Amino acid sequence: MQRLYDFLRSHPTGVDVFWAVALLGMSLLWISSGAPMTGAPLGYGAVAVLFSLVVALRRRAPEKMLLLTVALGLAQLACDVPPFLANFAMLVIIFTVAAHDGPRWASRLALAGGLSAATLSQLRWPLEGNNSVPVQVFFTVIMTVPFALAWVLGDSLRTRRAYFAQLEERAARLEQEREAQAKVAVAAERARIARELHDVVAHNVSVMVVQADGAAYVMDSSPETAKQALETIAGTGRQALAEMRRLLGILRTGEHQEAGEYVPQPDVEQIAELVEQVRGAGLTVDLTVEGTPRDLPTGVGLTAYRIVQEALTNTRKHGGPDAGARVRLVYFDDGLGLLVEDDGRGAPQEMYEDGGADGRGHGMIGMRERVGMVGGTLDAGPRPGGGFRVSALLPLKPAP
Repeated sequence: MQRLYDFLRSHPTGVDVFWAVALLGMSLLWISSGAPMTGAPLGYGAVAVLFSLVVALRRRAPEKMLLLTVALGLAQLACDVPPFLANFAMLVIIFTVAAHDGPRWASRLALAGGLSAATLSQLRWPLEGNNSVPVQVFFTVIMTVPFALAWVLGDSLRTRRAYFAQLEERAARLEQEREAQAKVAVAAERARIARELHDVVAHNVSVMVVQADGAAYVMDSSPETAKQALETIAGTGRQALAEMRRLLGILRTGEHQEAGEYVPQPDVEQIAELVEQVRGAGLTVDLTVEGTPRDLPTGVGLTAYRIVQEALTNTRKHGGPDAGARVRLVYFDDGLGLLVEDDGRGAPQEMYEDGGADGRGHGMIGMRERVGMVGGTLDAGPRPGGGFRVSALLPLKPAP
């Protein structure tokens, strides 16, 4: 049954031709049966053929078939050919034009023609044997109802089709928006991972380079110190590999089971360990904590850790051999304050003003992006009296 229905839907013109032939056959049978006719059978036959053509082509050219129907109706009035079975095509074309998503004038013309057809027919061919006006009016109203009903059904079908088309369009648009949002989310996640990789590589490789230089310098005079430096290099390398394996594993589709160990994201609590690691690399660092330490949102804790890590890395890079640094954490009621400053030579100007125009300022860009994501503020620049200072204020609640 479904196959038959699909076949009929895929061949609408063939279905219309079938019904047109059926209508023509029944009309010719009515004419040949000797039914009462006021005109010549040839006129009835011509009208039947033309109305059958209207049914056959109603979906291929609905506006043209409507105009042909109007012309046929006027010709029937002029040639005294009363309505008969073939006039059923009027109902069909009115329904088709009302259901078709075409020009509105055609739908209005179909409605006006349908509402006036019964009245014109009654005026041209009044009921025989009954001249009562109420009867005439009642019969006219009854004959007008099918035309009005055909137009209402067709217009309702057109409205329903337009509604479903709008729903499909909206669903397609929402699907496209979801795909676009997913792509934006993926790009943002990859950018976040890139910042994480930069922080991991810049910090750990910097420590490894400092330790390697120190080990080479004291290899002959103090083998024990060189051994400790090499152990620090090995531990730092393993830590860097673990974090890089975790981050790169996120980028692999469907390989999360093989992505390696998933260590927790660093937090404010790990800043003390970070400072100890930096001290072991030869940089003098003082850590001060003010206020009452408490649990922080994950994003705020990670941002604070990365800011301290990047600032100390920059101190090792640009502060000089005798530079010292100071890290200060202040817990406020509604935020966390960070201050990292050193007494070294300071960073190049393009790092904090031009956003890394020389390719060395990606760490500062990453810090600003991280602080902006949690709704905080960041200030970085030369320190009065020499050195460099990075200060940040991170709110404990997201900005509205």
